[in-house]
Amino acid sequence: MDGKTGSPPRPLRADARRNHDRLLATARTAFAEHGTDTSLEDVARRAGVGIGTLYRHFPTRQALLSAVFQSEVDILLTRSRELLSAEQPCTALIEWLRAIITHAGLYRGLARALMSASGDASSALARCSEPMREAGDALLVRARDAGSVRADVTIADLMQLTNAIALAAEQSPDDPELADRLLALTYRGLKG
Repeated sequence: MDGKTGSPPRPLRADARRNHDRLLATARTAFAEHGTDTSLEDVARRAGVGIGTLYRHFPTRQALLSAVFQSEVDILLTRSRELLSAEQPCTALIEWLRAIITHAGLYRGLARALMSASGDASSALARCSEPMREAGDALLVRARDAGSVRADVTIADLMQLTNAIALAAEQSPDDPELADRLLALTYRGLKG
């Protein structure tokens, strides 16, 4: 709904839709190549639009990040639903956390951006984080109910820990096994 008139938002004109889609595709490539701190002016230039056009579509960097990562978030949410029926609930939870780490590794700086936005419900990245927390919590509750995870483990802690592991792996590209080792430590800690 449009906040001013109460009517549904108008669909984008064809040229505006093309600009929007081109900005998303360009940002996705730029974030993968150069990290999430890449210059938004460079994204706009590479997309063939002015910076004002970028900001009309995405008023903040976090809004652009959220839009870029939404399709990957949808994949992770689908995977979480599939894992809800896995035989080993704790293993399913760890598998999902590993998928998050892998996803975060696609874009340098994503883990840091998610960590900084985790406490800000008004952040544009909350649109991605909240459904992820809900999906993770469903897996966590199932593992806890099966007696596989300690009662004091929260999804907020696991999401922060997962982002920290992804950040550590990003900072240590010469150690490709680091994320798996840290996730194995997490797994042992969950069982307490």
